[in-house]
Formats: sequence, C-alpha cells, structure tokens
Amino acid sequence: MTYTLIGAAMEVHQQLGPGLLESVYQKALAYELQQRHVLFVEQQHLPV
Repeated sequence: MTYTLIGAAMEVHQQLGPGLLESVYQKALAYELQQRHVLFVEQQHLPV
C-alpha cells in the first residue's frame, strides 16, 4: 500500500511540478488514486 501511495504522489508531482495550490494537488492525487483503484475518503473530518 505504501508503495502505491508514494508512487501516486510522485506521479502527480512529476506531471504538475511545484508551485500550485494545495487544492490542485489534492484533486490530482484523488484522481491518480482512483486510477490505481485505491479506496480512500477525500478530506475526512477528524475531531481533535
């Protein structure tokens, strides 16, 4: 799982490069994870 997640993040960074808003990377990573069939919850609320 770690290999898949890091690979997805590296792919997003390679394609988009630095300097964009966090929300852009978030959407791109969500798309990449969907393409890799990884189940996840985007922006899960965690009470502190």
